[in-house]
Order: sequence, then C-alpha cells, then structure tokens
Amino acid sequence: MIYAEENPSGVSEVDLVVAIPTFNEVANIATVTSQVDIGLTKYYPNLKSAIIVCDNHSMDGTREAFLETKTKNPKIYLSSAPGEKGKGANLRNLFERLITLRPQAVMILEADIRNVQPEWIYNFIEPILRGAGYVTPIYVLHKYESTLSSVVVYPFIRCLYGRRVRQSIAGDCAFGRALIEHFATVPHWSSFVAEKGIDIWMLINALYLRQPVCQTVIGLPKLHRIKDPHAQINRAFVQLVGTLFDLMVPFQDFWMRVKWSKPTILFNADLQEAEVAIPMDVNISRLFETFSRGLDTYRDLLNQVLSVAEMHKLDEIRSMGIQHFNFPSHTWATILFDMAVAYRDAPSDLRPSLLEALLPLYYGKVASYVRKTERMSTQQAEEVVENKCMVFEENKSYLLSRWKGN
Repeated sequence: MIYAEENPSGVSEVDLVVAIPTFNEVANIATVTSQVDIGLTKYYPNLKSAIIVCDNHSMDGTREAFLETKTKNPKIYLSSAPGEKGKGANLRNLFERLITLRPQAVMILEADIRNVQPEWIYNFIEPILRGAGYVTPIYVLHKYESTLSSVVVYPFIRCLYGRRVRQSIAGDCAFGRALIEHFATVPHWSSFVAEKGIDIWMLINALYLRQPVCQTVIGLPKLHRIKDPHAQINRAFVQLVGTLFDLMVPFQDFWMRVKWSKPTILFNADLQEAEVAIPMDVNISRLFETFSRGLDTYRDLLNQVLSVAEMHKLDEIRSMGIQHFNFPSHTWATILFDMAVAYRDAPSDLRPSLLEALLPLYYGKVASYVRKTERMSTQQAEEVVENKCMVFEENKSYLLSRWKGN
C-alpha cells in the first residue's frame, strides 16, 4: 500500500513509465534519473512519459535527490511505510499506481547501476511497443557472475514453463498494459516475493498468462556498487527458490502440460559491439567446505526428503575431494525436484528449513560448475549451462511422477 506520494507535475495519465525501486540510493539516483530522462526524450519525444521512484522510505536523502534532479519528463515519488522493506514491496506500490496512469509500456531499472545508458530505455521499451508482453535483458556477464541463475533459476523455469529466459533475475525488465492489472491484483504473493522473489514472480506470471516474452541484448556488463557477489546469496537463494516452489502449486495445471522448452525472441540481436565481462574470482575450496559441512548439519532432514540413492551419491561425490569434485546434473535435478515436492507437502513453518538444507547443496553444485568450466571460455561455459538445462527437461517426467504421488 502506498504510504506517501509526491506528484509535482500533477501527472494523471501517461504512455510510458520508467520506474526505479530504491532504498538509500542518494549516491546514484540523480545519475540514473538523468540518464533515463535523456533516453525518454531522445527516443520517445512524442509520447507522454513519467519517471517514478518507488522507495522504501529512505532516510538518506534519496527522495530529495530524485525530486531535485532537473528533467524534461515529469517525476513521481512513491514510498512504502516506514519499516516496510523489499524491492517487491516497492513494486507492488508501483503496480497499484499504474492502474490509474494506464501506460502502454513500463520499464523497471535498478537504482545502483553505475553505467546505465540512455539507449537502454529504447532497448527495453521498444519491444513492448512492438508487441512483446514482457522483456528481460541479456547483459554481458562473467561466467560466474550469476551462478544462482545458471544452476537453479534458469534450468528450473525453463524446464517447468517452457521458455528459455537466460537472465530472469537480472533486476531490470519491461512489460505492457496487459500485465499491469494482473500484477496489481494477483493473489499469489508472499514475504519472499516482497523482497528478492519479485523478478521471477513477474516472469512466471507473464509466462502463465502466455504473454510474448522477449530478451533484449544490451551489449554491456551492468556495473553495480562494488560488492561481494556471494555476500547476500544465502538470503537471495531462500527467497528465489522459495518463490519458485510457492508458484508451482497455483500454476501446476500450466507447467505440468509443458514438455519441452522453446527459444525466446531476441531484440537488438545484431549488436556488434559487446564489451568483455569483468574478471571474477571464486573460492572453490570455500564452496566445497560449505557443501561438506552442510551435508553433515542437515543430514537428518535431507534423509527425510531425498532417496537413499541420492544421499549415497552426495556422500560419494564429497569423498572425491575438491580436486576431483563433480556434482552430476542429473543428481542435482532430481534433488531439486524432490525438494519441490517436500516443500509443497511440508507445513508452512517447516518450509524455510528445507530451503536452508538445500542451500549448501547449491554451493556444492556451484563448486562443481566452477571446477568444470574454470579453463573454458564464457561461450563454452554457456554450453555447459545449456546441457544442464536439457538434463532438467529430460528428467521432468520424474518430477511429474513425484508431484502426482506415483
């Protein structure tokens, strides 16, 4: 629910919206707002546009910095109530406001991007104006930059919902008018969605409504504030996987009919100039140790969820040691499928424990992926991810059997 709104220009209805979810982003919000304004003015001068900040009641001056930024396009500031946190909470306020603004296209852009370009506005919005229902980006990424997407989210969504959407949790997207009311009123909401789960929540709802999905090629790596890519992974993992599992029940009639995945259309695919991803180091030993300790810590719970064969396999691959460590994709897929069924059947208060038990196994899978691809190019590593996705799809019959209770 919107706690506060400031609409200095009295905007009542627009054609385009670029929304920026924020929490304490005073350092960068003026830069992002200016770049968005340049893009809207350059590419869509004849359309009515608005820039909206949907904020978590920031106290660092984000609101003031945004409203004081000089722009040619009008600005609206929305805020959640004090103490209400999460990107999803911000966007729910946005969805509510969009119902009255009635835009043709909406773009969501993260506030901490240090290299946002005016061209990005065109790359996201233009596919919507040409008939796409939902747009996700393809940024230049290091092969280890988004392992949560590579080993969990991408193969799982692709297997269930039948669309190959590579960077669904990149944080930025665009969507058309058909999704606005649905996003504002759909009942499948949770505390996970209110935070990190919002990105895949939007995509899965778009797929469920059979909206045309498009991937737009950006050609640049997205530069955030300097931070450890694994620092917040535990919380993000729980929220993202929890959202994936939560949505399986209300959408089961849809995904149970999907047999194989289909490619997703690319926009700006003929882009010639693409930068190189930023180098990144991964501590494989630490990942392996986390996996090994977690296997011991959660053994009792894992024994209740996984088959005897799967537990034996986990012990076997741990015994290989880090030098020869290999976590087979087939084993990983069946573990995720078994966990999804156990999550569905568990009381709500026990579900977080299942996600926490799955987390160290994820770290083991990441360690295996890094070990396998450390001497590979980015393209070769991407082929490994694609092969892993095919393993998920080939074993979907196992998930269907377990889900039906056979």
